[in-house]
Order: sequence, then C-alpha cells, then structure tokens
Amino acid sequence: MIDKLEAIRQRFHEVADLIIQPDIVSDMKQYSKLMKEYKDLQKIDEAYKHYENILSNIETSKKILETEKDPEFREMAKLELDELYPQKEEAEDSIKSLLIPKDPNDSKDVILEIRAGAGGDEASIFAGDLYRMYQRFAEKKGWQFSLIDYMDGTAGGYKEIIVGISGEDVYGMMKYESGVHRVQRVPATETQGRIHTSVASVVVMPEVEELEVEINANDVRIDTFCSSGPGGQSVNTTYSAVRLTHIPTGLVVSCQDEKSQTKNKEKAFKVLRSRIYEIEMQKQIAEQSSQRKSMVGGGDRSDKIRTYNYPQGRVTDHRIGLTVYNLPVVMDGNIDEFIEQLRLADNAERLKEGAA
Repeated sequence: MIDKLEAIRQRFHEVADLIIQPDIVSDMKQYSKLMKEYKDLQKIDEAYKHYENILSNIETSKKILETEKDPEFREMAKLELDELYPQKEEAEDSIKSLLIPKDPNDSKDVILEIRAGAGGDEASIFAGDLYRMYQRFAEKKGWQFSLIDYMDGTAGGYKEIIVGISGEDVYGMMKYESGVHRVQRVPATETQGRIHTSVASVVVMPEVEELEVEINANDVRIDTFCSSGPGGQSVNTTYSAVRLTHIPTGLVVSCQDEKSQTKNKEKAFKVLRSRIYEIEMQKQIAEQSSQRKSMVGGGDRSDKIRTYNYPQGRVTDHRIGLTVYNLPVVMDGNIDEFIEQLRLADNAERLKEGAA
C-alpha cells in the first residue's frame, strides 16, 4: 500500500505543477479535468500524511520502551501506543476506502426522471412529492436544478417529470436513488380513511458528452410542436417544443421548457444521449450481476428500494435495512443519511471484491 501511496503522491505533485502552466490554464477542458484529479489526489495525500504521522509517533513510542529506564516515561509510552494502534487501523481503513477505484461517472451531472406508477392520481401526487424532495436536496447541496419536460397529473403532481441537475459529484450521490419508491398513506381523495399504496419510479442517469455517445443525425427524427403550460405569450403560438425519436432504439424524448426551439433541442439531445448511455450501463450491470449480487450501487430499475409510510412517519430503505422515523424531514430534502449509508455499504462491497 505504501508503494501505491508514494506513486499517488508523485502524481499529485505533477498535477500541482501542471495546473499552473499557462497552456493548461487557457484550455478549460484540460484544466477542469486536471483540477478534478488534483482534488481527488489531494484527499489521498492528506490521508497519507496523517498516516505517516501516526507511524512516526508509534516508532518514537517504541524506541522509548526499548531505551528508556524511567518507569514513568515507559508507562506514558505504553499509554500512547494504546491510543496510536487503533488510530493506525482507522487511518488504514480510511486510505483503503479512498483507494477504491471510483465510478468514472461519479463526477458527472445527471438527468433525473420521475414517473408515476401504480396508484392512479395518488401516484402522480407522490411523484410530485419526490420531485420537491430532490429539488430541496439539490438546493441544500448548492446544485443547479433545471426543468426539461413534464406531464401534469390530473389531480396534482406529475405523471412524468424530467430535470437536469448539475454540480459537484452529483451522480456519485444521486445514483443510489434509482429504483421504485413506494408510498403508504391515506390519499386526499379517499373518503373512508383507508391507507393506499402507490409507487413512482426514479431513474438517475449520468449526463454524457457528445464524444461519449455518438448519435447519427440520420437516426433521429425531429418534430416540433407548440409548447403547453406556463410560458406566457409563446405558449401554443410558436413551435418551440421539440420531440426527438431515435429510430434504432425507439426512444422518444420531448422538451418544451425553454421558449427557444434551439435550447429545447439541446436539452432533448442531452436526455437522449443519457438514455442511450444508460441502456449500455444496464447491459454491463446485467452481465456483472452474477458476480455482484447486491444492487446498492445501482441495479435493476424495477427493484423496490424505499418505502415512505405516512401513518407511522417512517422511511425504510430496503437495500440496507435502514429505517428512520422523521418522514417530514426526509421529504424536505434531508436524504443525506440514506445516501451516506448506501455509499458506505457500496464501498464495503468494493473492498470485499478487492480482497477477493
């Protein structure tokens, strides 16, 4: 492990020199890529420095025990070693976690799709609740949240809503939200006070660049139509909304949020690229599923991952068996505890795989 850490330190210093070079600073794409690498390597280098300090203190305490005759000094050295050895183990665990190969998509922005499932109007209302939950979560993280397309529910909420989220390590956190979310509560339309169960599906896809997914222009049919919903005078008067149909896969993407047809077209192509990329990702996951049974880090999108029980005020994540009794707080965007525990479980799995 020390050899690997030394190599990482050497690369860290190389990158530190590179990011101040004028030709790198003037190339925003290259500069951004190197800055990301610099931040990742800096975390490891700082952890390594902390580990080196602990090892140095252990050696000093050992020498005192070997050479010192004074019983008081020897006792102090023993007590210090008793504290240092657990710190050494903790530092090693921390470094091992940092050395786990990262998902290359973790630093990417995402396309988030929420769709109402079984449950009729209540499912659409719940989809709207999930949308607001993620919107609040994004606000707390300082991420940008932009609407791409939506279809209103007949009694509130959304039958479907698609948004883009951009910021630091968005996919690395949001990827654990993909799957089926289930709600148990008494709907506003229920006259006899019976608890209903409804579901909504969430799909989180990394936003990909044109170079990562090449789309042949001849494979896409582009239709324009009048936008609907909020938008002022341009609504139903200009053909600003765009619908893309990818002929090889049959994928259809619409965008009507912007007043500009060009901007809607750009957003629609972003979604289309991400969906094509997602199809390839799911193929890879299916191939690996026999080796990696747990779907903590993303898996079958039809898996029921979380239940929101309103009568009991609880939220349960079924992948890790975590239940919290603060449902209103969770619905206000405080999902950090779930994401942190899922990341820890995912890292533990990866460590086991590395050991195997």
